[in-house]
Amino acid sequence: MKMSRLALWASALATALTGAAAAQDYPVKPIRIIVGPGPDVLARIVGQKLTDAWGQQVLVDQRPGAGGIIAADSVAKSPADGYTLLLSTGTYTTIPSLYSKVPYDFERDFAPVTLLAQLPFLLVAHPSVPAKNVQELVQLARARPGQLNYASSGNGTTAHLAGEMLKSMAKINIVHVPYKGTVPGVIDLVAGQVHIMFAIIQSSLPHAQAGKLRALAVSGSKRSSSAPTVPTISESGVPGYEFISWNGVHVPAATPGAVSGKLNAELLRIITLPDVKERMLGLGMDVAGGTPEEFGALVKSDIAKWAKVIRDAGIKAE
Repeated sequence: MKMSRLALWASALATALTGAAAAQDYPVKPIRIIVGPGPDVLARIVGQKLTDAWGQQVLVDQRPGAGGIIAADSVAKSPADGYTLLLSTGTYTTIPSLYSKVPYDFERDFAPVTLLAQLPFLLVAHPSVPAKNVQELVQLARARPGQLNYASSGNGTTAHLAGEMLKSMAKINIVHVPYKGTVPGVIDLVAGQVHIMFAIIQSSLPHAQAGKLRALAVSGSKRSSSAPTVPTISESGVPGYEFISWNGVHVPAATPGAVSGKLNAELLRIITLPDVKERMLGLGMDVAGGTPEEFGALVKSDIAKWAKVIRDAGIKAE
């Protein structure tokens, strides 16, 4: 028999009251932040501040492997009570298009809490490459199709996809050279074994400042706080280009909204603390923030964007 409208309303009210009560008491036990491909240092910075504020220990639990699938699956299968958080990254928006079988649906099985940081990449070149900016790089690549190459942190990684998006938008042919991580790629770039690379600012900017690499542009829609004198790709040769990796927090989808709201408010407070902002800047991160709805819209947009890039480039996860 179908529930009456009164019964449905009563059920919804009871659920809301239960969630509100849970949020009022939350947290009453330790919290875990599960980290897959994201930077565990950010989880530790945030986790310590949560511990200080709430008096409950926050544990950082690294679950590497399968591009983040193992970490996300463990959170998706955890109780939806606010005690198991996922340090989410832009990588999770590429997984649906890279893997044919994923044990969860990122949009369905997770609820966004807040965006913590945005991480534009730095497009850097070895000094032997005769291009001082993106416009000259594009001209060079068109004059020498297939002769220039770019390193990435691995097949299917966001750095790889950033390069493929540049190839598509600039209509150039450059060869992908995948490495097992950012550091090996940067080492070979400094040694002149590869020509260019999209690399996180923290690992590449010091080499550019030392003259070992040439910083051509940042990948975001605006200049980075970590490298304010370096122009964006969009403003220096490829209009409309935008690639930003990010880190945020997600929880299992059924987590009470009141609990997620309490987490959101506290995390927003934490990332605006001067010492936290300074540490994030040192990691090449721009402080973000925002509502769960804004974060959810970003996830949805990125899933669609990367699906096209991956499909057009014919990329498959190894």
